[in-house]
Amino acid sequence: MMSKEEILTILQKTNVLQQGHFRFTSGRHSDKYMQCAQLLQYPNYAAILCGELASHFQGDDIDLVIGPALGGILVAYEVARHLGVRAIFAEREADNKMVLRRGFQVRKGERVLVVEDVVTTGASVNEVTEIVNVEGGQVVGIGMLVDRSRGRADFGIKTVPLLKLDLIDYAPAECPLCRQGIPLIKPGSRKIAGDK
Repeated sequence: MMSKEEILTILQKTNVLQQGHFRFTSGRHSDKYMQCAQLLQYPNYAAILCGELASHFQGDDIDLVIGPALGGILVAYEVARHLGVRAIFAEREADNKMVLRRGFQVRKGERVLVVEDVVTTGASVNEVTEIVNVEGGQVVGIGMLVDRSRGRADFGIKTVPLLKLDLIDYAPAECPLCRQGIPLIKPGSRKIAGDK
């Protein structure tokens, strides 16, 4: 098992933790953002951390690993590679609904691990879990590189974050960064209502 310090060292080396004024897909603001795409551009580091995540599910008889696009695609692939199973991903359609496309399917009765890069509210993980349930699969675990939900995301089943970070975020009306006039960045992949 890797220590928190070893995991943090890799995240710092790969510029995952960023400083600024960010708007999350939830609409909340923060002075810090976890950009795991920075980690995933380095296959050697991705293999190390996804291998560590996979090790927590070695004895759970996983048949399939699924993640939400975009952040969960490479995490699902690399975790599945370590577990020796299939990997797929769910993605958003024009109506913002998460679906399976590209011929992907969850077979009835498959034991499924849902993975994500960073969890803030857990909304994407819950949407993917619902897809698995509707398809007749059984979600037996949730894995993530970073949990920054501050306890807000509770999935009711085995959940393993490699790292928990207690990053402060604000409702837009209460954001001190907005009051200071610091330019707002929306780095996430999901379109927010009102975005152009």
